[in-house]
Amino acid sequence: MAGMIVSSYNIHKAVGTDMRRDPGRTVRVIHELGADIVALQEVDRRFGDRKGVLDPDMLRSETGLAPVALTDRLGARAHGWHGNLLLLRNAEVEEARAVTLPGLEPRGAIVADIRIAGQPLRIIAAHLGLLHQSRLQQARFLTQEIEAGDGRPTLVMGDFNEWRLGAGCSLMPLRRGLRAVKRSAQTIASFPAQMPVLPLDRIIGCKRAEVIDLRAHDTPLARKASDHLPIRAALNLPLAQSAVM
Repeated sequence: MAGMIVSSYNIHKAVGTDMRRDPGRTVRVIHELGADIVALQEVDRRFGDRKGVLDPDMLRSETGLAPVALTDRLGARAHGWHGNLLLLRNAEVEEARAVTLPGLEPRGAIVADIRIAGQPLRIIAAHLGLLHQSRLQQARFLTQEIEAGDGRPTLVMGDFNEWRLGAGCSLMPLRRGLRAVKRSAQTIASFPAQMPVLPLDRIIGCKRAEVIDLRAHDTPLARKASDHLPIRAALNLPLAQSAVM
């Protein structure tokens, strides 16, 4: 099955490069993406009541995307888990878990088993740490989450805070564990938004989830709405009869 659009976007708590907090502008960028699956980072305030910065009703009406419900929150007014939120269009959620990532900083991820267009898919949405050693630990942890379960195609997305591409890359344990298709290992610069040079944001497919046509969503609105550009890609999944049910 081809043609599904997936995206990852660090919205920077809806604070743009003009230093204004404008959730409506953030929603308009998400609408521009036209994606079926979107992993968001930094959707909640980090301190205090951890209040979410978006309007969920506006998000649904403007984009057609619905947030995946989580029982674990860091505050009653938070949208996601450690700032992570997963948005889906026309998908059935079989299970969604909030997991805590290892490392010195408080970080987390969402692991969701879904069916979309009748196809099984595992999605891991994460925001990795700023410290190299923490990212190494987190990459190993996420590899275990990929290998667990029923073997369905798996998509890993998020702000990985890693710009290195060679042997010093903290994501190497994750890449080795993924056994990803070659084209899924591509990267694209997404930070800073006004002149992107660093590939901090990643979309990686594994277990027969093939990521193609990876690109930054570079529009005038996206350059203003956050310090990161969103990234988007097409996702190819195996035919239903060959997928793990």
